[in-house]
Amino acid sequence: MPQDFEFDLPFPLALSPDLEGARRRNLEWVQRTGLVGDGRSLQWYASWDMPRLAAHGFPYAQGPSLDLCTDAMAFFFVFDDQFDGPLGQDPARAAAVCQQLIDIVHGAAPPQDADACSVAFADLWARSLDGAPPGWVARTAHEWEYYLATQAHEAIGRLRGTPADMETYLQVRRGIAGTDLPLSLGERAAGIHVPAAAFHSPQLRIMRQAAIDVTLMCNDVYSLEKKEARGDMDNLVLVLQHTRTCTRDQALTAARGEVDQRVDRFRELAPQVPALCLQLGLTGQERAAVDTYVEIMGAWMSGYHAWQTQTRRYTTAPVLLPSTGPGYFDEILPL
Repeated sequence: MPQDFEFDLPFPLALSPDLEGARRRNLEWVQRTGLVGDGRSLQWYASWDMPRLAAHGFPYAQGPSLDLCTDAMAFFFVFDDQFDGPLGQDPARAAAVCQQLIDIVHGAAPPQDADACSVAFADLWARSLDGAPPGWVARTAHEWEYYLATQAHEAIGRLRGTPADMETYLQVRRGIAGTDLPLSLGERAAGIHVPAAAFHSPQLRIMRQAAIDVTLMCNDVYSLEKKEARGDMDNLVLVLQHTRTCTRDQALTAARGEVDQRVDRFRELAPQVPALCLQLGLTGQERAAVDTYVEIMGAWMSGYHAWQTQTRRYTTAPVLLPSTGPGYFDEILPL
C-alpha cells in the first residue's frame, strides 16, 4: 500500500470547528436513512472518519452546511462500495440502478419501498436545493448525472480486464470520482454565488479541472491496492503502467508528475483571477465570491489529501474486507 507516497500540495490546510458535532449528527443520519447498518458495519464506516474529510475539505462550514457536505461524503463512499460486488460486474444492472437516482435529480420522487441509497440521496438532493440559485441547480444536476451514469462504464472496464487509454480513463474516472460535486457543494457551504461569466472563464474552468484531477489522481495512488484487488481498471497508476509499458514504481513517479503539472497550472492561473474580475466589471461582492471560490478549490485539494493519508478505509481495508469478497458488509442496493 503506497500510503507513504508523497504529493506536494501547497494549499492551506484547515479544520472546521464543528467537527465533533458533525460526527454525532452524521452517525445519526446514516443510521436513520439505512445507509449504514449496526454492529461491524457501523464500526467500519466510523473508522473512515467521513466527518473529518468534510471538516478538512470544507473548513469554512458549520452546522447544517457542514452536515450536508459530511452526509454527501458518506453517500459517495458507501454507494461506491456497493459496486465492489456482483453489481459492479453487471453494466446493464448498474445503469438501471443508477437511473433511479438520476430520475430523482430530475424531479422524480423515490418510491414508497425505496432502497436506502435512494432514501439518502433524495434527502441530500432536497437539502441541496433549498435556497440554491437556478444556475447552480442546473449545473449540479448534470454533475450528479455524470457521476451516476459512469458507474456502468466502470463496470465495463472491470469486464474488459485491462486499463483504458489515458483519454478514456479520464472521461470515466472524472465521472465516478465525482470530485466536481464537492466543489459545487463548497459553494453552497460557503454561501457564495460565482457569476457565470467568471465561473466559465478559461482561468476558473482550467483551475476547476485541475482541482478535480489532483484529487482523483492522488486517490488513485492511495487506493491502488484496494481497487486493484477488486478488478478496478480506471486507476491512473494502472493506466500509466499499461500504456507506457513501465514498472509500478515508474508509473507511480509518472502519476506524481501528472499531479504536479496540474498543481503548477492552478498556481499559475490563480494570480490572474483578480484582473479577470476587474475586466468583467464584477462588483465587490462578486469579486469576493470568486476569491472565496479559489480558496474553496485549494481547501478541497489539501483537505482531501490530508484525510486520505490518514483514514483506515485504505490502510485496513484488506484486513477487514478481504479482496476475495465484496467490498461492503451491508448490501443496500437492489440486485
